[in-house]
Amino acid sequence: MSLAYAKSSMDVRESLAAQYFVDAIRDEDTQHSTRLMDTKDLKSALAYSMKYEAAKTVSKTLRHVRPIEIENNAGKEENDKFESLLNKLEKLFNSSVAGKKNTHRRNPNVTYWRCNKKGHLQRECQEITSNQ
Repeated sequence: MSLAYAKSSMDVRESLAAQYFVDAIRDEDTQHSTRLMDTKDLKSALAYSMKYEAAKTVSKTLRHVRPIEIENNAGKEENDKFESLLNKLEKLFNSSVAGKKNTHRRNPNVTYWRCNKKGHLQRECQEITSNQ
């Protein structure tokens, strides 16, 4: 490009190089996609077309991917550690939830209106239960 268009500015040379590069792409989908990107220089045209080709190749191969099976015990040990940690967290959570169910939030400044004593509610009032 430098020799063929020596008198042209660098921007014009880069633009022409990008256009020639896009015209030389054999795959029609890649060529069309790169042309739609309207790249102004050769570097960005090359980068985009390579990304497009890589994405296209990956999407084709994903249909034929088989799951990986772990043959060594390292994966099993890590899975056991994870299960153990998960079980401990579950027990801790369950004990926390069970503890919260049994305890009522009490405000020591609350005065029950019937007996005029602080720190309890009607269901906990000793005077009512003794009168009944």
